[in-house]
Amino acid sequence: MIVGHEFMGEVVETGSAVTNLKRGDRVVVPFPISCGHCFFCQHDLYPHCESSNHKHYGPEGGLMDQKGAALFGYTDLYGGYAGGQAEYVRVPFADIGPRKVPENLTDDQVLFLTDIFPTGYIAVDWADLKGGETVVVFGCGPVGIMAQKSAWLKGAKRVIGVDIQPYRMEKAKKVANSEVLNAATDDVVEIIREMTEGRGADVCIDAVGMEADRSILEKVLNTVTVQAGTTNVLENCFSAVRRGGVVSVVGVYGSNYHNFPFGQFFDKGLTLKAGQAPVQAYIDTLIKLVEEDKVTLEDIITHKLPLKDAPHAYDIFNKKEDDCLKVVLTP
Repeated sequence: MIVGHEFMGEVVETGSAVTNLKRGDRVVVPFPISCGHCFFCQHDLYPHCESSNHKHYGPEGGLMDQKGAALFGYTDLYGGYAGGQAEYVRVPFADIGPRKVPENLTDDQVLFLTDIFPTGYIAVDWADLKGGETVVVFGCGPVGIMAQKSAWLKGAKRVIGVDIQPYRMEKAKKVANSEVLNAATDDVVEIIREMTEGRGADVCIDAVGMEADRSILEKVLNTVTVQAGTTNVLENCFSAVRRGGVVSVVGVYGSNYHNFPFGQFFDKGLTLKAGQAPVQAYIDTLIKLVEEDKVTLEDIITHKLPLKDAPHAYDIFNKKEDDCLKVVLTP
């Protein structure tokens, strides 16, 4: 299985049905594989395409089967399509997904239009900001920082990033101009309430998902309850957001969870939005934001390495070494 769902490159060959691209075009490729013609694609719900994930598609959804659209480099459950960390990539439905890169933009400027910028952007767009809101983003990784940048673009008055790694918080302060809170040392929910006259934030974004830090007891309970990871960050979002607020979830959750705080969710009258980003519905707008110099994406890159050094890149990222935040691999 070739991994990698965030890639761009140069067209070397096109199929007979592809009429909008030609050999030599430089393109960015959205990570959902979508046909563009089915019910869901026609409603701009590209990650729910009915046509690309033939083996495991279905209406139920969940952990092991009945998935949505296929995704590049994302296991057999999501179509089994090889990903982008290779010298060549086959791109299905290439007349729908890939977008030609304007000549005046560099690869680094546009690479993250494939996934993390649209994902961060939609997390904010779902909240339908009117201007002047306080937005808290749990997670100062690549997606979290993109969400913080997007909050400013959509009119937020105050943007706060939450993390447990100092180097990620420093990067958020530097490139997203965010205030930051350390969840490893502080009671961030209480601090957020203090910062918002006791109410809580207007919007909380979970850009971490189930892979947040867990205690040993939680890991044991995962085994007993057959749950993957933890809902700690989601629970913090429910507590830190104000009554009537919005919680957006773009961090990945892979299973059902016991003790989901539905009573709190109901009593506070919250709006919850979650899912994979419909990149094809947003990418043209986001390319213009980059072209017009309204947002910078490449300032989160911390390492550039040849593809042969990918194991090293994964190792230092996983071990949180060398302040590794985002690696770009070049074949």
